[in-house]
Amino acid sequence: MERAIVVWLAEIVRKFLRLSEGRILVEQLRLLLGNVGSSVVPAVLLALVLVWALSNDSNAFGLRGWCAVVILSKLYSAYHARRVLAAGLAIEQAPRLVLVLMVLNLVGGAAWGALAWVTLDTTSVVGSILVNSVLAGVAGSSMSMLSPVLPVFVVFIVFEFIATASKFWQMGDPAYTALALTLVLYLVSLILQARNSAIAVRAAIDVRFENMELLARLREESIKVQHAHREAVTANLAKSRFLAAASHDLRQPVHALGLFLEVLARGELTEIQRGVLGNARSASEASAGMLSTLLDFSRIEAGVVDAQVRPFHLQPLLHKIENELAPQANAKGLVYRTRDTHVALQSDPALVELILRNLVSNAIRYSERGGVLVACRTRGNQTRLEVWDTGIGIDPLQHEEIFREFHQLGNSERDRNKGLGLGLAIADGLARTLGHELSLSSRPGRGSVFRLILPNARVPVIRDERENDHAPLQKLDVRVLVIDDDEVVRAGMLQLIQDWGCRCEAVESIEDALASARVNPPDIVISDFRLRNQRTGAQAIDALRTEFGVNLPALLITGDTAPERLRDARASGIPLLHKPVAPSQLYGRLVSVLTDMDR
Repeated sequence: MERAIVVWLAEIVRKFLRLSEGRILVEQLRLLLGNVGSSVVPAVLLALVLVWALSNDSNAFGLRGWCAVVILSKLYSAYHARRVLAAGLAIEQAPRLVLVLMVLNLVGGAAWGALAWVTLDTTSVVGSILVNSVLAGVAGSSMSMLSPVLPVFVVFIVFEFIATASKFWQMGDPAYTALALTLVLYLVSLILQARNSAIAVRAAIDVRFENMELLARLREESIKVQHAHREAVTANLAKSRFLAAASHDLRQPVHALGLFLEVLARGELTEIQRGVLGNARSASEASAGMLSTLLDFSRIEAGVVDAQVRPFHLQPLLHKIENELAPQANAKGLVYRTRDTHVALQSDPALVELILRNLVSNAIRYSERGGVLVACRTRGNQTRLEVWDTGIGIDPLQHEEIFREFHQLGNSERDRNKGLGLGLAIADGLARTLGHELSLSSRPGRGSVFRLILPNARVPVIRDERENDHAPLQKLDVRVLVIDDDEVVRAGMLQLIQDWGCRCEAVESIEDALASARVNPPDIVISDFRLRNQRTGAQAIDALRTEFGVNLPALLITGDTAPERLRDARASGIPLLHKPVAPSQLYGRLVSVLTDMDR
């Protein structure tokens, strides 16, 4: 029988170790060892109470010896548990530790079972009931403490029950024989409950490890996402710096080219020369248009777009855009139509014009047949401005992407005639700046419609501003000081401004500007914003105003599109123009600044 029990226990151990993964077994052992300390005091007190209650002349020596064995066994088990936990549990040590705990609890179970041999022959009926109750209680409490490692509990309970049942069987009383059989049933019940408890503990530990692994993966993914975000931010900053630097460097020669072409146009030319000049001006204007698009996008990114909201009539704006863009549609064989309207809106007319211009240009660019319709519908206190086209249409999955900068449909070869991919990004950014809703409806192959919702004017429109770009230029009798570190730009500005009747000097640094002004005090200063040695035109103008008075008229011109520089230029409070500047625009702003300072 003893051999069968050993074989059975060995099989339980092998099966347990096979089912318990190394790290799970370590946690099971840690849970069991952590329970040992809390059971020491109750076990010691129970043993002492039993000695006090059951001791008599016949069993005093044996009962005291039994008590000493139980207490020493419990104290050593607690000491061993604390030492193992303090040293730390290694996976490779776990199987050996299971065997050690089985030996310790074999001794503990047998010691508790020996209580029946020490007391049942010499105690009263009440004492027998007490002994049986204590042994049953010890068996039950050991299940909650030892069941995390099932073989340890099985060893404890089996040897406790062997010692107890053998005594019941040896007494020869039918009642005790029946009680021994009952103990067998109780043993089986406890082992089955302990097995279920061990399975639940193992499942809970397994879930905890899965959660830890999930958290670790989430942490790794979070780190990857943060790293990717940092890389994206770095790449975006690098892109912005590159665009700003490239845009600034391109603006300088394009700006100078526009100035020289304007000077050339005022001279005597043959018809052939005027044709060549016209083509050159068209190419220059196309380059300036692309650079202006980059500038519009940079101004939105920099947050330096100020909305000048006022009531205005929509029809003049629609008429102006039709006059400018209808020829492009006609050249492609498209029908351009605008529905007349008498509606007055409350917004910034210049920004609304820029939004509408980008939407119409985009519609013409991506339509090869049919036409473009610009119309508006008034509902309540709002007007919905719509741009319809019969172009390629847009897949629903692309509806958000097309508002992203440099995103273009069907232009993998980057055909410059299809723009830079910034038009819709600018329209969307300006709409958000104004607080207007811009939406899109489209069907691939059938066309698209962009809708901009605008508030109606709350007060009557007093007047609409008119363009005066084509008014004849009057000669200006003023002295102008130009500060620019680009020699070609200085030469172009010098010739153009002198052609307007001005006396002009052009220098490249703040020191040269101060030296020139001391000889010939200027009536107005025109300075590039970015000068050499990390200095700015705002600093140059401040230095001149310090010496010649704060009322010295001044004008800044910049080719920068970097958001931080745009903000710095705007913060200076000096009137600002962006390269490439049209000569008529420069003339108009020059006159405006001089007029404002005379008031």
